[in-house]
Amino acid sequence: MTLPVGYVLRPAVPADAALIAAQRAAMFADMNVEYSEDTAQFAPWVEARLSAGTYLGWIVEHDGVAVAGAGLMILDWPPHFIDPQPLRSYLLNVYTHPQHRGLGLAQRLTRMALEETRRRGIRIMSLHASEFGRPLYEKLGFTATNEMRIVLEAEA
Repeated sequence: MTLPVGYVLRPAVPADAALIAAQRAAMFADMNVEYSEDTAQFAPWVEARLSAGTYLGWIVEHDGVAVAGAGLMILDWPPHFIDPQPLRSYLLNVYTHPQHRGLGLAQRLTRMALEETRRRGIRIMSLHASEFGRPLYEKLGFTATNEMRIVLEAEA
């Protein structure tokens, strides 16, 4: 799948940390989720991981302005009956600016992440989908799992 004319896809670099953090904040705002992480906390976290190669990212630009992005974390994971290989990938921070939605940018970014996952010999990719994003991921073959979660209160 190619991008529409005038759109350019490039890999994210550590200098993109603030941009990625801003796109993440916008993603949560669009989902009407109160974003309690401070962008100032996320930017150094993602910058360090971009530098280390454990977070990969892609940015789509239009006329030199970033309008979409996605990230992929490479996770150390115990061997499992589904896949004995000790790595997994996790897709996150998939975001497209509202004025550029409906052009296939998120699909192209997700396909890039899938290609990179395959290239590394990783068989399992997971993500947490918004209701808006769920149809895209299902179209690409993602299925719901039995994951459960608990959020523990911090000790006083």
